[in-house]
Amino acid sequence: MLEKLITINRKFEELSRSLEDPKLHSNPQEMQKVAKAISDLEPVIQKYRHFLKVQSDLAGAQALLAGPDRELAAMAGEELPALKLQIAGLEAELKVMLLPKNQKDEKDTIVEIRAGTGGEEAALFVGDLYRMYTRFAEKQGWKVETMESSPTSLGGFKEVVFSVHGRNVYRYMKYEGGVHRVQRVPQTEASGRIHTSAVTVAVLPEAEEVDVVIQPQDLRLDTFCASGHGGQSVNTTKSAVRLTHLPTGLVVSCQDERSQLKNRAKAMRILRARLQEKFETEQKDRISEERLGMVGSGDRSEKIRTYNFPQNRVTDHRVGESWQQLDTILDGDLLPVVEAVLIADQTARLKDVA
Repeated sequence: MLEKLITINRKFEELSRSLEDPKLHSNPQEMQKVAKAISDLEPVIQKYRHFLKVQSDLAGAQALLAGPDRELAAMAGEELPALKLQIAGLEAELKVMLLPKNQKDEKDTIVEIRAGTGGEEAALFVGDLYRMYTRFAEKQGWKVETMESSPTSLGGFKEVVFSVHGRNVYRYMKYEGGVHRVQRVPQTEASGRIHTSAVTVAVLPEAEEVDVVIQPQDLRLDTFCASGHGGQSVNTTKSAVRLTHLPTGLVVSCQDERSQLKNRAKAMRILRARLQEKFETEQKDRISEERLGMVGSGDRSEKIRTYNFPQNRVTDHRVGESWQQLDTILDGDLLPVVEAVLIADQTARLKDVA
């Protein structure tokens, strides 16, 4: 680990020195590339330099402990346990920071939430999760854009598709993929019985045009009149768009915008993300299993998380941990839950590396 950190530190210093080169300032694209590389390395370098300082403090304390001055030796002896504990903690943090980066972590994300078992109650919970993710994104400084939705008469959704833009969105949102189970008394239940319903969440890193090239001849475009609320123009103009990717049979529809061009642009973004995910699934069996594990069949038993309303409790079954703040979590305070899964994932990866 120390050899790797020394190499990273050397690279960081070389990049920092290159910023003083006038030639670099005449090339904005290269300048931006160097600045990003420095920004990516900076957290590791700061942690590494802190580690070196504590290491130096430990060596100094050990020297005093072995020295002739008994008073200083006693003081050093009191400091040693705390310094050793601090070094152990910094080593653990550095090991996590040196784990191989997932190149997708920095990407924007497309999230698809769909009602599973539970009928109208599941559709209502789709709306709850959509609001939770929207508020979570706001707290992280991310931007949410609704791409497609199918509302129900009681205020829920059969499905909602939306994109999230911001820094390291996929790094956190990828852990939300799976079956989310809800236990509560439905609005439609007169007897007060608790029902269990399920909702599936799929999280896809958004693909750029350079990532997935779609040939014009491989697309079929159909336009139709939008349905649902939205004014007089909804049922009179063909603003809704359906894109069919002929080689794969993938179909994407969008009708949320009044403009056909905007609906087509949104549909293309969803299609690129789904195509990228499909291509990677075919190339890697590992990703295929990951996708199957993410959404399953939408059955209540295939759950990653349970939201128990009567007990005001959220349980993430992957880490076996519960939080008694269901109301605040649904209001967007999701970070502690996501971080618990992230830490468990990092711990598992550290064991694989070891």
